[in-house]
Amino acid sequence: MAEITETAIRKVLDTVIDPVTGRSVAALGMVSGIATRAGHVAVTLEVDPARGTALEPLRQACEQAIRAMPGVLSATAVMTAERAAPSPPPPPAGHHGHSHGAPAAKTTPGKTTGGGGRIDVPGVKHIIAVASGKGGVGKSTTAVNLALGLAANGLTTGLLDADIYGPSMPRMLGVTEKPESADGKMLKPIEKYGLKTMSIGYIVNEDTPMIWRGPMVSSALEQMLRDVQWGELDVLVVDMPPGTGDAQLTLAQRVALAGAVIVSTPQDIALVDARKGLNMFRKVAVPVLGIVENMSYFLCPHCGERSEIFGHGGAREEADKLGVPFLGEIPLHLDIRTTSDSGHPIVVSKPDSAHAQAYKNIAGRVWKQLSANQRGARKAPNIVVQ
Repeated sequence: MAEITETAIRKVLDTVIDPVTGRSVAALGMVSGIATRAGHVAVTLEVDPARGTALEPLRQACEQAIRAMPGVLSATAVMTAERAAPSPPPPPAGHHGHSHGAPAAKTTPGKTTGGGGRIDVPGVKHIIAVASGKGGVGKSTTAVNLALGLAANGLTTGLLDADIYGPSMPRMLGVTEKPESADGKMLKPIEKYGLKTMSIGYIVNEDTPMIWRGPMVSSALEQMLRDVQWGELDVLVVDMPPGTGDAQLTLAQRVALAGAVIVSTPQDIALVDARKGLNMFRKVAVPVLGIVENMSYFLCPHCGERSEIFGHGGAREEADKLGVPFLGEIPLHLDIRTTSDSGHPIVVSKPDSAHAQAYKNIAGRVWKQLSANQRGARKAPNIVVQ
């Protein structure tokens, strides 16, 4: 495979011409970041927010030009507009605005672009978010085993790792291979344990920090939804980053979420943050499917004695107060931790264990909620910030 260098990529991008200015995206200083790994290329374009969706053809032209490079398996260009771009210099004398670079690609029907429209994921019946108000409550472990529990209940299931800053799926699922692309445009999800999965961690090295700001995170999340061949799925589980930031708002505003599952530990300080996450989804008209109490109690692996380290029952009480279903409790147990760290989650590595059954039961309750809510399709809401 030919080596793909940053210099070579910038040289190719110097042939992609902005028709408004008559200058290339490289000459305009729009290329703010380039990352390559095993034939996969990601480029960040810093753009003038005033031009917004008008630059979508230019973004697609950048992807098209990079895909044509020898050795490139896939190319992704994301636009960010953290600040207004400086006014570009005038076109060279005698230039009449004709593009001499890669032609702008046409927008694919049925797919939204970077302008705030709805993101459709054809073939996926239900998209659910697994969220928490804060980190460290075992949300990713819950998301993985919930997805596996849904699959164990006979449902075709996908899993999207939306935690751009701290992707967990490569480690938890034991995935070391890179996603492939047959056409250089759509990525094939990596299938593991019967799940179709995708994570930014499949493309970026585990120890590489993602120093991205909000718009870049949102754009990457959108592309992992719309530019992956998810196929026909009953449920797509999205492991959200903790908190109530850009990724959550992107999903809530632009995707017709079927519901959200909130994960919390029993203690009061965690429940305060879980309540914030729950209320965020309510404000944007996303059904809350219920609350899971993780680390509900500690089971000693040697003697089996139960200790309520973080208290117990707080999430159940909170669910009752807020009028949402309580989906179940998961203990703090060594087996759950070790199986997740080893890439063999407990639902598949010890499917007959009590802990695996607890996840399967939660999955069954989630599916029951989804089925009950299926009477009318929920439209993506409009968010008004006041």
